[in-house]
Amino acid sequence: MMQTNRAVYRRFKNRIVLGMMALAVIVCLIPLAALMTTLLSNGLGSLSWSFLRQRTEEGAGVGNAILGSFLILLAAAVFAVPLGLALGIYLTQRGTTRLASASRLLLDVLSGIPAIIVGVFIYTIVVRKSGFSLHVGFSTLAGALALSIIMLPIFARATEEALKAIPKTVDEAGLGLGLPRRTVVLRILIRAASPSILTGLFLALARVAGEAAPLLFTTDKSEYWPSHGVKDLATLKPLTEPISSLPMVVFNYTTSPKPELNAQAWGAALLLVIMVLTIRLSTKAYTAWRYGGKDGHV
Repeated sequence: MMQTNRAVYRRFKNRIVLGMMALAVIVCLIPLAALMTTLLSNGLGSLSWSFLRQRTEEGAGVGNAILGSFLILLAAAVFAVPLGLALGIYLTQRGTTRLASASRLLLDVLSGIPAIIVGVFIYTIVVRKSGFSLHVGFSTLAGALALSIIMLPIFARATEEALKAIPKTVDEAGLGLGLPRRTVVLRILIRAASPSILTGLFLALARVAGEAAPLLFTTDKSEYWPSHGVKDLATLKPLTEPISSLPMVVFNYTTSPKPELNAQAWGAALLLVIMVLTIRLSTKAYTAWRYGGKDGHV
């Protein structure tokens, strides 16, 4: 009789805990559902083919802003991914050294710096036309550098954790076969951790995709398409000219006194969320196809 009472009591406690967990999940989902409902109800009416393909000139559309956002994210990834990957490998292979400890501390500090401070820093050393600066001016390059600084600590620590998740026996097996350490790291460990590394890359891109504060000081705004001719690409002209982006469109249109621009700000915000969601789903689909559905999480 006593054992039966204990079993009933354990089942009762289990149901109470499961109910509390379900309630916590619902509480977390309510803000997300409210956000998506607000975006859809306010932004869906602004979406049209002309809105997607026309330039931001006089609020006609956001076509150049969509292209500009992709270009800035691509350029930021070009800067942040190789360095973040190298840092992650070093922190894994030489994690007990003083330099590795100092690097982790600096990465943690860097991840906590406000985005607007990063924008001011890049403005000071890259954008401005006087003083100690590269004198580049407002440009895609400056915006990409600012976003890459924000991406770097996120991607580097994600890479480190992804490589740490690989069993030590895999490393030892490669070394036991007589392979050089660089071959073990690049051909075995990186390959095994690729799903988690890709997930970390998505997290970093999602973190910076909606940042407007650093772009205020680095890219400014533009009502034109980025230069895309063969000659322009050969001279890297698109990197040295101002560019439009969806976060900047949302910021500028939201602060505008014109109601039609306020409505288009909701459409641009919805597009920004769709872009981030597309990157995430594409990453998940690729890892499922390439690695048999074993999507890594960091």
